[in-house]
Amino acid sequence: MQGMTDRTRPLSALALVCTLKPSPAESSSQLLATQLLDELTTHGVTGTAVRLADYDIKPGVSLDEGDGDQWPQIRQQVIASDILVIVTPTWMGHLSSIAQRVLERLDAELSETDADGRPLVEGKVAVVGVVGNEDGAHAIIADLFQGLNDVGFSIPSQGATYWNGEAMQTVDYKDLDETPESTASTNASVAKNAAHLARLLASTPY
Repeated sequence: MQGMTDRTRPLSALALVCTLKPSPAESSSQLLATQLLDELTTHGVTGTAVRLADYDIKPGVSLDEGDGDQWPQIRQQVIASDILVIVTPTWMGHLSSIAQRVLERLDAELSETDADGRPLVEGKVAVVGVVGNEDGAHAIIADLFQGLNDVGFSIPSQGATYWNGEAMQTVDYKDLDETPESTASTNASVAKNAAHLARLLASTPY
């Protein structure tokens, strides 16, 4: 588009929803991912959510594990996006097994570099969302941030949001009558900071 610069060009986001429930089951992780993408649209970022439980993602640490592995098509979307959003539920105090697999498959990006030797995901922004009715959100965020940053993603200021329900109860995030103000305002901050950093990196790469 004429007159468009890296600082003003449209940005895109990909949300990887790491619920263990395949579609069409209701999912708190899907809801939080949708809310984050909606917030990103207010900053000129278009987004898509992918529920990974709907795909056959093989275990491994390579770009393509063969035998029907569907990670390569998801990876294409990761590489094409400016912002990666990972949302996971909390199970037994930890991230879901699907979220862990995402980190394992992203490990292959360490050896995928451009002509200047930079990781292909360097210059992309990553943010995290966690839901659950048990403790563990801060530890999960820390694990995801470390792994994402290790392969080259940049983490913005206040780049995570979460909701923890009452311990040992059955109310899920998707069951709430409305989003708590503290979570809604954090969602907004995550989106604003992610879009800001993504535009800075697009304008001035590492």
